Amino acid sequence: MNARTEDILLQVDDLQVHFPRPRSGMFQPPEVVKAVDGVSFRVRRGSTLAVVGESGSGKTTTALAVMRLAPVTAGRMRLGDTDLAALSGEPLRQARRRMQIVFQDPFSSLNPRQRAGAAVRAPLDLMQVGTPAEREARVAELFTQVGLRPEQQHLFPHQFSGGQRQRINIARALATNPELVVCDEPVSALDIAIRAQILNLLARLQKDLGLTFLFISHDMAVVEHICDDIAVMYLGQIVEQGPRKTFFARPLHPYSVALMSAVPAVGGGRQRAAQRIKLMGDPPSPINPPPGCRFAGRCPVAVPACAAELPPLREAAPGHWVRCIRVEHHAGVPVPPLAMPA
Repeated sequence: MNARTEDILLQVDDLQVHFPRPRSGMFQPPEVVKAVDGVSFRVRRGSTLAVVGESGSGKTTTALAVMRLAPVTAGRMRLGDTDLAALSGEPLRQARRRMQIVFQDPFSSLNPRQRAGAAVRAPLDLMQVGTPAEREARVAELFTQVGLRPEQQHLFPHQFSGGQRQRINIARALATNPELVVCDEPVSALDIAIRAQILNLLARLQKDLGLTFLFISHDMAVVEHICDDIAVMYLGQIVEQGPRKTFFARPLHPYSVALMSAVPAVGGGRQRAAQRIKLMGDPPSPINPPPGCRFAGRCPVAVPACAAELPPLREAAPGHWVRCIRVEHHAGVPVPPLAMPA
């Protein structure tokens, strides 16, 4: 959050995405699902911000809102000097050349009746980038860039493995030379052995092309090896955000500590798993969130004050922000109220 303005590619301020629900009865008040409820973050050029959280936390909705694929209720989103939230029609279509997305499922995100090369070329055709000959050359270049052979562009999706299909999706996302690539759980549907290959590919492409990633995941073990900064979401809000090294060395929010406790330790997976912090109960309803800390009802170290008022997202250490009143400072160092299992 302290990066210079010129270093920021994506800036999101107080983003809200609320979905109205049909009335449950004639005399019942309308209900609104607060999927994203006041989220702010910045992504530096050439870096990766990972947004993590369990299902229903709002992380994917946040990504879709940034891509303007989900309706934005309120807030501001800027890609460089472009106000994304204000765009529509042709200006929005042109802005999509600068931002692309890789979806979670490599199977359903490809048209089974469309050859792989045509899928990768589609953004170039839609946005009329270059001549037909230049588009063909660009597709061949992209196949090589993601580790596929150019002649494979004539095959159909069912003729590729899951990892290869995700490489096709990545090639399609890179077709227009975007500045920002949103990765929505890009490896969660793949075998563990293939996940490392795709993560290494993304890291190499970022280095070679200067890409900026907004990386959505529920897997702490995955994001630890690819992100520069991390934001933890719970029930539509960011509860902790900071640099990768600082966060993984000392997570501060009890929810972050619980997520980290589920990550097996190298050489000690059984011991760590046995001491995993198990959260009781379910998250509150996003239709009627509680007035205080939204994690208080499941937090092992909550006190009555936690449920009284929503805590602000405050800077506990340089660049390390947390939404928890229980985080204290000893000798100038922030101390989490919930310790990681030994």
